[in-house]
Amino acid sequence: MDVARVGFTPDGRPYGDTGRIAAQIVSGIGFLGAGAILHGQGVVVGLTTAATVWVVAAIGAAVGAGAYIDACGATAVIMLVLIGLKPLESRLQAMRRRVHVTLRVKLGCSFDAFEGIIREQGVHVATRRTFEHDTDRSFELDLIGATKQFDVLIDLLRTNQNVVSVTTE
Repeated sequence: MDVARVGFTPDGRPYGDTGRIAAQIVSGIGFLGAGAILHGQGVVVGLTTAATVWVVAAIGAAVGAGAYIDACGATAVIMLVLIGLKPLESRLQAMRRRVHVTLRVKLGCSFDAFEGIIREQGVHVATRRTFEHDTDRSFELDLIGATKQFDVLIDLLRTNQNVVSVTTE
């Protein structure tokens, strides 16, 4: 017996609704996909996994509906995208890095002015800790951004008159 059989009862009333099955697939897979997406320390991960779960569910629904050729074509395209774009993903990830920076500034300087300089260079502040010393204040920062931008950012910070020193790890 087909789960989504559509037809008529002997007295002429219609029965079956294939849209209900698709709706349950959408809500169930949406829940699983949302669980695959994580956010932490300034980065979002799991988007590819969530999208892949969605497309596999769609391919499964196509197979269930008897659209075998469409399902095979979609599978081939998805495999091509997931495997073919892996080298590009690796190159893009290599362009981003995480750097630990200790920024020592004159006593009384707030972080706000330096945060503006950091953001203008396209770098994200993942974590920040502030320490007060007798002669100055230091900010320990974990920064995430493009490799090329860090050199420019460090030079800009070092030329600032309120900066005592900048060290990177």
